[in-house]
Amino acid sequence: MTIEIRVPTLGESVTEATVATWFKKPGDAVAVDEMLCELETDKVTVEVPSPSAGTMGDIVAAEGDTVGVNALLATLNEGKGAAKSDAPAEKPAADAAPKDSGGTTDVMVPTLGESVTEATVSTWFKAMGDTVAQDEMLCELETDKVSVEVPSPAAGVLAEIVAPEGSTVDASAKLAVISGSGAAAAPAAEAPAAAPAAPAASGKDVENAPSAKKAMAEAGISADAVTGTGRDGRIMKEDVAKALAAGTSAAAAPAPAAAPSRAPSAADDAAREERVKMTRLKQTMARRLKEAQNTAAILTTFNEVDMTEVMALRKEYKDSFEKKHGVRMGFMSFFTKACCHALKEIPEVNAEIDGTDVIYKNYVHMGVAAGTPTGLVVPVVRDVDQMSFADIEKAIGEKGKRARDGKLTMAEMQGGTFTISNGGVYGSLMTAPILNPPQSGILGLAKIQDRPMAIAGEVVIRPMMYISLSYDHRIIDGKGAVTFLVRVKELIEDPRRLLMDL
Repeated sequence: MTIEIRVPTLGESVTEATVATWFKKPGDAVAVDEMLCELETDKVTVEVPSPSAGTMGDIVAAEGDTVGVNALLATLNEGKGAAKSDAPAEKPAADAAPKDSGGTTDVMVPTLGESVTEATVSTWFKAMGDTVAQDEMLCELETDKVSVEVPSPAAGVLAEIVAPEGSTVDASAKLAVISGSGAAAAPAAEAPAAAPAAPAASGKDVENAPSAKKAMAEAGISADAVTGTGRDGRIMKEDVAKALAAGTSAAAAPAPAAAPSRAPSAADDAAREERVKMTRLKQTMARRLKEAQNTAAILTTFNEVDMTEVMALRKEYKDSFEKKHGVRMGFMSFFTKACCHALKEIPEVNAEIDGTDVIYKNYVHMGVAAGTPTGLVVPVVRDVDQMSFADIEKAIGEKGKRARDGKLTMAEMQGGTFTISNGGVYGSLMTAPILNPPQSGILGLAKIQDRPMAIAGEVVIRPMMYISLSYDHRIIDGKGAVTFLVRVKELIEDPRRLLMDL
């Protein structure tokens, strides 16, 4: 019996969608409710599940096609090949050894973090039929903020991949099925499949992530130039990005050799372009930033800070500070302390709007924006107003390292009441950052630059920094915003005030 797969209801006033991705091809076995394809509308992404078990028939609407509601997407041959997607029938396909070695184990989506309900399967590092050891990494999931590695819960053979690359899975979904309770029996029984995997049996060597291999090939660097941070030293895509950022690229761009002298055409430009789907992190960041602009009444006020006294204090004590506390003295601890003092004086900057209520926070959980190879993240240092300079420097350093390594959890990026964004580390002279909702204020720091200043009737050269406060004018008026920024300026220009709480 042939079943028609049609476009589902897309939502109020939405009449058409684009076929983004097909996760099955003609002839593939599918299970009930297994995702077949993904549709994109102006507002949402819609998943199309299989209404029945069977075998994929014809695909009528190809990737990139625009389709209307109830349009025919594909056909499904009900019953034919349905056994392929069931775990009991999968065992003979993987040979009889897993059946004799102790049943099957489901690979489930691990805990994703507070309020995270779904993830995208980014990369599978094993294929069906591969032998896996317990705790060996099977795949990588990508959520709005972090990447999650999924280890094998048992040794055996990867009998079935339920969620292919690109599919979106919820927090309780099944990802794959492992056949057998021991890895020893499976390779012995399926000699043809085990033969290619024989080199991996020596020691703990594992293959690098496929996405990392592709990135290294495109950049022209070898695996020896990249330090892997994945399980068992596996090189991940983020590791390649960090290596490139550190200047380890062996070849800048060998591909664009001598071009023909004819005038370039649009086809030539298209051949040199690369289309890459935005990561969930990028998509979420773009959505939240735009929501902030659409919701909050964002204004920005600027001031400038003479960094002479802070730089002199840091120069005098940085060696003894690092020797005692084991961490370098930076400028962020000074600005964090200054913000904590100013937030207590101007409490509306440390508040948020909830409907028709204003929630004032009697604590400071400081968000510190950090750029990573995969995008901007904002880890939160909790109760920073109760910390010493050394504790702040340690916390910021530790959060920054975890952010660059992609190890931050969702809990570490939630609950912030105010944010500092230091665009000066990238050379920005002035910056007007966008709010990080539901927060009502964000401090922007620019680079330190020597400029001539008129002081006591004389022109002197001073190290100056522009600072800014972007704020929600619905809750913070101009007087409060300017007063806050002036207070930060005064505390930085005379850091002794920080020590005496003046």
